[in-house]
Amino acid sequence: MNSKNFERAKKMTFASVYPMYVQKVEKKGRTVEELHTVILWLTGYDEQGLQQQIEKEKTFQQFFEEAPAYHPNSGKITGMICGYRVEEIEDPLMKKLRQLDKLVDELAKGKKMESILRS
Repeated sequence: MNSKNFERAKKMTFASVYPMYVQKVEKKGRTVEELHTVILWLTGYDEQGLQQQIEKEKTFQQFFEEAPAYHPNSGKITGMICGYRVEEIEDPLMKKLRQLDKLVDELAKGKKMESILRS
């Protein structure tokens, strides 16, 4: 990933991208509740913590740094997203961002929740 895209991604707020996640999954017949299940699984936030991140317009960097318990099975998130192989991304922040993108993508594509949550 080029450094210009990386810097832009670091400064984006979670709140600015969240509506796009909602739109993506709802368009494919999935629910906001399912989206939250995925986000909470990955980050360890509870519903209140997630809402606070959105309301306070935290950057993705802050969002991931403040995550209460990043899931230990996050390393099992593999595959292509946005032209990059998730497991090969070296920058920790960008890897977490692409892991989240990958989970949202899998949800929108109709994968079973057990599979998405790497159970």
